[in-house]
Amino acid sequence: MRITITFALGAAVLSFTIAAITYYSVRSSILSQQTTSLVHETTASAYELKPALGAKALYYPRLLQSSESSGASESLLFSKHRWYATAVAFTPPRPLPAALRQLVISGHAAEQTILVHNDPTYVVGVWIAPAQAAYFELFPLTEQQRTLQTLLASLLLAAIVVTLAGALLGSWAANRALRPLHETAQAALDIAGGHLDTRLETEDYKDLAVLASSFNRMADRLQERIEREISFTSDVNHELRSPLTTLAASLAVLEGHRHEIPERSQRALDLLSAEVRRFRRLVDDLLEISRLDAGLSDVSMTEVPLGDLVRRSVASTSRPVPLLFEPGSEEERVAVDKRRFERIVANLLDNAQHYAGGATNVVVSLHERQARVAVEDEGPGVPPEERERVFDRFSRGSSGRKRGLGEGTGLGLAIVAEHTRMMGGRVWVEENGARGARFVVEFPLADGDTA
Repeated sequence: MRITITFALGAAVLSFTIAAITYYSVRSSILSQQTTSLVHETTASAYELKPALGAKALYYPRLLQSSESSGASESLLFSKHRWYATAVAFTPPRPLPAALRQLVISGHAAEQTILVHNDPTYVVGVWIAPAQAAYFELFPLTEQQRTLQTLLASLLLAAIVVTLAGALLGSWAANRALRPLHETAQAALDIAGGHLDTRLETEDYKDLAVLASSFNRMADRLQERIEREISFTSDVNHELRSPLTTLAASLAVLEGHRHEIPERSQRALDLLSAEVRRFRRLVDDLLEISRLDAGLSDVSMTEVPLGDLVRRSVASTSRPVPLLFEPGSEEERVAVDKRRFERIVANLLDNAQHYAGGATNVVVSLHERQARVAVEDEGPGVPPEERERVFDRFSRGSSGRKRGLGEGTGLGLAIVAEHTRMMGGRVWVEENGARGARFVVEFPLADGDTA
């Protein structure tokens, strides 16, 4: 847009400058030639009048009509302290300006452009010395004015056309010059969105071949690295499940004979049991993340009532959390993957339990054809500078680190963000009044419903 505007402004300045120069040059030339010719004609007419002005019983109006120039509209004569005119509409010395009359009567030739009935008129005055008379001719300039107006309109139209052409040229040049950069930016966005096989074509833009090839090599290395990390994470998770299953089974046997071991050993058994459960959650979360990264998780969208969906999801966690529905929200329908939605709710409630002492409310509301499910707590809250970072992997925030609980895996909110994104929604965290945090998940309502 800036390039297009620059081209348009440049074309406008250039075209209007040329138009102005052309108009004033032509105007000056036309008027100069015209006025020179009119002065000569008036002088010739005055010369013709000179012999007749000495005659007696002269009828001046007829004499003026016979001697005036062909282009003159009217003629005026001042002789023997009287005025004579060919125009019955004039009462001499009107419409002659006083300064012009005095200058000619004082013995000088003079000319001036005046308005007669709102029409530009060129007046030429000549002093006829032998007869002591002043002779004036009035030449209408309406034809010249019409010609100049036509010329000005043509030049302005041409300037506007040139300006538009400059804008079109600038737009074409900008699109052609910036298209490779737009495609590079789009390719980068595609890669950031998970399309790791996106590449740039190097044959279309020879000038950017180095950039395109470097970008493609970077994308190749990034794809290889991510694929290795995904494969490594998946392999490690699968390898961990076997010993984890053995540990869990052995721990179950020990817990079955808990009453047979000393009290000190029972405390050690409790610690071991808590760590094994945390280890199992970590492995499960890592498996979920690896499946999401590998694209192995299918999204099965189902249209369900919002109230029933939230009630079942909260009930499946076995956590007694109050449910609050805004009027009209229970009957609305949303299209979601029920398994993923239940995992989102479970992870948000687990997060509130681990870092805020448990959720205080689950609030369901509507906002501009969007359904919102908010999990509220009264914990330490999330500082503004960490509200985006808490959805990163293995990020537990400063409040979680200060509490030192060590219960969370740092993957729960990352899984919430991934599931929400895959279902076309979004998630964020905000303040919950004076104390606590409020995690909000938003999904669009099903088509055809009104909020």
